[in-house]
Amino acid sequence: MKVQVDSTVTETKTFTQAEFDAFARLSGDDNPIHVDPDFAARTRFGRTVAHGMLLYSVICGVISKYFPGAAQLSQELMFPAPTFAGETMTIAVMVAEHLDDNQLRLATTITNPAGQETAVGETIILYHG
Repeated sequence: MKVQVDSTVTETKTFTQAEFDAFARLSGDDNPIHVDPDFAARTRFGRTVAHGMLLYSVICGVISKYFPGAAQLSQELMFPAPTFAGETMTIAVMVAEHLDDNQLRLATTITNPAGQETAVGETIILYHG
């Protein structure tokens, strides 16, 4: 990837309930909002939602793919809307700023098919690419 301010990479991913369940087993976060469709149906979301750290993991994967060898120095992340299984999400990473020769500030988002951001944040990486 050419590292210029405003350079953006995007990937898509359709999460599945099986992935929510596997992440719950791996992480130990078995909150029923993530893994129990009957419980989730009675919440304001109406169905199960992705774990925030599952979303973060996917963002990290995109960063690792396009910035090989990068080390994250910081990460800020908010989840303004739910991410549901079965929807094709767009993961975007944009170079927001060169902080110095080896540090970049990246803007990160996950967006649902309706254009709602379900994860919004930024990260500082150390990158020698």
